[in-house]
Amino acid sequence: MSGFSAEWLALREPYDRVARNPAVLDAVALAFSQHVSISVVDLACGTGSTLRAITAHLPPRQSWRLLDNNLGLLAQAAALNVPPCVTVLAKPMDLVRDLEFALEGPLDLVTASALLDLVSAQWLERFITETAARRLPVYAALTYNGAVEIEPSIAPDGDIVDYFNAHQRTDKGFGPALGPAAAARIIEGFGRVGYAVLHERSDWVLGPGDRVIQEALFVAWAQLPATRNAGVSHDASERWLAARQQILEQGRSHLRIGHVDIFARPMGAR
Repeated sequence: MSGFSAEWLALREPYDRVARNPAVLDAVALAFSQHVSISVVDLACGTGSTLRAITAHLPPRQSWRLLDNNLGLLAQAAALNVPPCVTVLAKPMDLVRDLEFALEGPLDLVTASALLDLVSAQWLERFITETAARRLPVYAALTYNGAVEIEPSIAPDGDIVDYFNAHQRTDKGFGPALGPAAAARIIEGFGRVGYAVLHERSDWVLGPGDRVIQEALFVAWAQLPATRNAGVSHDASERWLAARQQILEQGRSHLRIGHVDIFARPMGAR
């Protein structure tokens, strides 16, 4: 369920890779360190960024099933250049309708990156129930947690971030999204079904050298008040965007966007 362009996914991937929490990745690696091979399903795979990011942390023989409903992105994932001991099967799938089918078959690990803040509370509960029934470990990376820090600050930064967080709770195809509340719900939900849950921050930390992605974010955020009939007028949001772009041009802009990485594993696990 990737509702994003290939261009945006390519722009964000280097920042995702740097942000992935090493302690959580180490825990995933340790969990499978005695395995000769591993079978992984990646939900909402996009162009295959999760595979690219974590292949080196897993046993050498790997079988990946990459699932997405975006055929263009899936075609790029299917064309990945992988080592001979890694096999990839890319399949179109509607994760709203066919989640249970997505988790069928011999599997050792479920992965998802930048997905679980986009799903509804009902879908997340279903996901937790289905993975727990199969005793499947879950590596869920880069879940947005609502924390945004912008420096130097200007008015109306706080209002714009509030509109962005409200937008993150709108329907992304799974029903009303959990948005910033997702990470806490994931941790609580897997703990409730008897999983050991490791969670650590995986923030994007963007500085003056990261102008392109900062500008892309600011442009997108400036459009949100108009779509929500918000208290910030179109003219005010345009003035805010112009001011933020000027700060970018001056090489003074710093942006931190909060994410959480989670590795949830059944106690006494496989």
